[in-house]
Amino acid sequence: MATINLGAIKFNWKGAYNSSTSYAVDDVVSSGGNSYVCIQAHSNQAVGNATAYWNIMSSAGTNGSNGTDLTSTLSARGDLVFKGASALTRLPKGTAGYYLKQGANDPEWSAVSAGGILQYKHAIKTDTQLIQSNNFGGTLISGLSVAITPSSASNKILVKVGIQFDTSNGYRSGGYIFRNGTKIGLGTSVGSRTALTFGLHSVPNQHASADQEILDAPNSTSAITYTVGVGSEGSGSGSVSINRDLNDSNDSTHARLSSYISATEISGGIL
Repeated sequence: MATINLGAIKFNWKGAYNSSTSYAVDDVVSSGGNSYVCIQAHSNQAVGNATAYWNIMSSAGTNGSNGTDLTSTLSARGDLVFKGASALTRLPKGTAGYYLKQGANDPEWSAVSAGGILQYKHAIKTDTQLIQSNNFGGTLISGLSVAITPSSASNKILVKVGIQFDTSNGYRSGGYIFRNGTKIGLGTSVGSRTALTFGLHSVPNQHASADQEILDAPNSTSAITYTVGVGSEGSGSGSVSINRDLNDSNDSTHARLSSYISATEISGGIL
């Protein structure tokens, strides 16, 4: 009749392997992160002699490659880890303000690209001005000026103008938007006609408004000043009043409005 050792009907955990300990069948030890079960009673037989005295029960993964131990992979605060081509791979902390994006195969840090509206400048004119000029755009509207410095030469500047005005009877008026004193946004002339940036025409002694916008490409990173000039047709001597009607007598029966100019820098990458 077989003899059953009641103390050996289950695995016996013995802790870390010790060469001075005698081991019996089904004793289990740990060594180097692995665990081994004794298959032949012995003493002083290293776990490396697995086929004769030990069978391996579980193996530790290679540190840093399968998630069992990342201390050899992650070395600094802010590090990230991802599965590389053959092993877990460290991604060092990115530069402040950068974002994490997917590269061709692996994640990577990338600078945020400037896009959309980058800056906005505007000026509002609330006072009045009477302009008597027989030269279209020959007189600048005082206070209707805005300065902006593009952050990139490839960016565009959206210039918008809104003018409240009145003109004298029978005379066509109009004007230009200027960039550093140079007319911009001109249309195509027909014959000898002047191609204005915008036209002004109203029933005398009544307010009217003119709005215009131009997407300018200054191709510069130097400071730019946008202004507006108006005047009447060259053969006449008409008048243009800004923010008032021609017969404004400065009393409560004469309404006054305001004019404006704005400049918005827009990333060239989205246009």
